[in-house]
Amino acid sequence: MKKILICLLALASVAMSAQETAQLQSQIRHSIDEIRDFVSIPNNATDHAEMNRNLTWLTKKFTERGFNTSILPTSGQSLFFATLPIIEGKPTILFYMHFDGQPVDASKWDQKNPYQVVLKSQDGDTYKNELFEDLNTDLNEEWRLFGRSTSDDKGPIVMLLNAFDLLKKNETALPFNVKIIIDSEEESGSKPLPKAVKEYKELLEANFLIINDGPVHSSGKPTIVYGCRGITTMTLTTYGPIKPQHSGHYGNYAPNPGFQLSQLLASMKDKDGKVTIAGYYDGISIDEETMNILKNVPDNAEIINKDLQIRTPEKVGSFYQEALQYPSLNIRGLSSGWTGDEARTIIPENAIAELDIRLVPESDGSKLKELIKKHIQNQGYFITSKEPTKEERLAYNKIIKITESGVTDAFRTDLNNTYGNFILNNLKEEFQEDVVQIRIMGGTVPIAPFINELKIPAFIVPMVNPDNNQHSPNENLKISQIGYGIRTFYRLLSSPLE
Repeated sequence: MKKILICLLALASVAMSAQETAQLQSQIRHSIDEIRDFVSIPNNATDHAEMNRNLTWLTKKFTERGFNTSILPTSGQSLFFATLPIIEGKPTILFYMHFDGQPVDASKWDQKNPYQVVLKSQDGDTYKNELFEDLNTDLNEEWRLFGRSTSDDKGPIVMLLNAFDLLKKNETALPFNVKIIIDSEEESGSKPLPKAVKEYKELLEANFLIINDGPVHSSGKPTIVYGCRGITTMTLTTYGPIKPQHSGHYGNYAPNPGFQLSQLLASMKDKDGKVTIAGYYDGISIDEETMNILKNVPDNAEIINKDLQIRTPEKVGSFYQEALQYPSLNIRGLSSGWTGDEARTIIPENAIAELDIRLVPESDGSKLKELIKKHIQNQGYFITSKEPTKEERLAYNKIIKITESGVTDAFRTDLNNTYGNFILNNLKEEFQEDVVQIRIMGGTVPIAPFINELKIPAFIVPMVNPDNNQHSPNENLKISQIGYGIRTFYRLLSSPLE
């Protein structure tokens, strides 16, 4: 007979009454059905009809829980907004999540349709299918739901809805006003969001913001994140002959754009991976108290290196968390000529590098891009933002075209913030564990507009398992994390500020 596991009781040593356990089990089971229903609606933000179907689902589900809902038009896809009736004198929590998902290539998934959730159990290094009906008698916390957006980010939305179900069943009075904003274009950078937050500023007013996106720490412990890095991108194109030329005829004569670009890129970092561009790390300092918090994050360098299959990491920081406190400079793609079976003996006409720059609050994305351009200019390049003309080609030895994206700013909330301490203490008490405090995470969530416009502190409280494969084939959500999310939302929403 299978051992029936109660979600999170292995994680949280707090004893629960039989009634509380039964309630939680029932709500987890109900959540699974709602996740299946929600995920079945495709959510590629480029498809307006799909977005509207998701908005209809959200409107129905939040209205059923007593929320007033609104669809907020933007310059792109609409946002979803929900609020409980506002009571004067109560502090207000604003929750941010998103319902759009990464596009899918179904051929890469281990199931026919990534939008039809599949239940699986782990069998060694592989997974085998299970029947949803079996969850009625064996709510196994180790089983997983596989499907696009199960974890990123539809699962947490459903966890919040089911936490409200439990609050209502227990007739629990909420010490907060609650507002919820759900993004429709997070996976494509939330370009309409800054203007929308400005436009709907009064509607979104709150005391603090909680973002429910991303995974808990790899240790599986309760996690609170105080910030995230921003991002901007650049595309660099160097030029050789106007058309690809025979490498026998013109090798040693026609400049090779691949060599030009590789030498330029190599000049931007030293052998330890540190950016050599003047001023790139200006303004960043880490005091002793902050350094101690960074060191208390239970990362294991040996495990990280083993998972990445690398011997030695770069030395921007002396350990992983310290490295995240600095802006990065990453080559995310390179191309020139042809490779593999298509390789040809030619001198290519151009070479292209795609760069991304992860930002921290001390670094200004526009300024860093200007520093990079100045560095390139100092290497003897003529810089243009368009394809070079014949006249320019004949006038300059080295030409580079630079195009760039906009900037999504970083944010970071003070580690001693009152609302942060409220979240931290409640997570500790609910799960009777030390909470992992992450000063700034490596990824980017488009939250800076809320910080800048609403002037409120923000915190990321992730809900899903660290090995969820978000953005990738076989994205999944562990059943134990559904219970974790429901309990987290319930605790935060039922606990008054001290």
